[in-house]
Amino acid sequence: MKIAVVGATGLVGTKMLQVLAERNFPITELIPVASEKSVGKEITYNGKQYKIVSMQTAIDAKPAIALFSAGGDTSLEWAPLFAAAGITVIDNSSAWRMDASKKLVVPEVNGNILEATDKIIANPNCSTIQMVVVLKPLHDKYKIKRVVVSTYQSVTGTGVKAVAQLMNERKGVVGEMAYKYPIDMNAIPHIDSFLENGYTKEEMKMVNETKKIMGDNTINVTATCVRIPTIGGHSESLNIEFENDFDLQEVKNILGKAAGVVLQNDDENFLYPMPISAHDKDDTFVGRLRRDETQPNTLNCWVVSDNLRKGAATNAVQIAEVLLQNELLN
Repeated sequence: MKIAVVGATGLVGTKMLQVLAERNFPITELIPVASEKSVGKEITYNGKQYKIVSMQTAIDAKPAIALFSAGGDTSLEWAPLFAAAGITVIDNSSAWRMDASKKLVVPEVNGNILEATDKIIANPNCSTIQMVVVLKPLHDKYKIKRVVVSTYQSVTGTGVKAVAQLMNERKGVVGEMAYKYPIDMNAIPHIDSFLENGYTKEEMKMVNETKKIMGDNTINVTATCVRIPTIGGHSESLNIEFENDFDLQEVKNILGKAAGVVLQNDDENFLYPMPISAHDKDDTFVGRLRRDETQPNTLNCWVVSDNLRKGAATNAVQIAEVLLQNELLN
């Protein structure tokens, strides 16, 4: 089982390597890939040293799977070349997500749609992943009409430069700015570029990807995405309107049993999801469950997940696990 990790030196690529090791993915040969300037440098995986190779060298090595986390332009150029060589690509960029010919997969939600012929599989946006993991079991029971989501997203979603900016600001050091404004002691209601409709790309990703992953275009989603100075993960406030009424205890029971979900909903003991407690964990945490008292059949909840793990690296590795378990690799 040869596995290539493309973008192996980045935040998500590094996390992919960590998750592969932690989950004991049966790798016989690791092929780390990064930019040309990194070729020849070494990384450590499971206590062993591996040399970074070029894209073409990785293709020539014929891995079974290539986990891509190297940006949309790189993926558009190279993923088809890997796929043409018979390599299954699991891509973490936004390049293929809304391509009608490509599957957009969260294993707990729609992992059953994967087939051996899928050679480029898209990993959804981090904010969408954690939301749909919570929405799916509720949709199956009560049928969702509309979701209003506000996100509170970690600087790690932007990358190394954003983490450095936050830490520099905390120390009073002037350095490179990943954002137009200071992020420490601030909240920036702007993630990705603005579109003509006044929403950002990040917000519209949540709208469009949710429909595709859930396989239901009737689910209405509206989003406001905000960057905040946290490290451990993304947080989301969800207001979910159902077609059918629900019992709150039944909702708790459903989410308590849902795959990949951990219920943290104990007001008396101040137990609720937070980025600091979700950090470096693979689950999606949900709490603050309460009925919206202003309109019928509507639930409020709070969802938190580590955006580098379930929001990116872990979800990609879980897709690879599904391919392996269901013998979908050539």
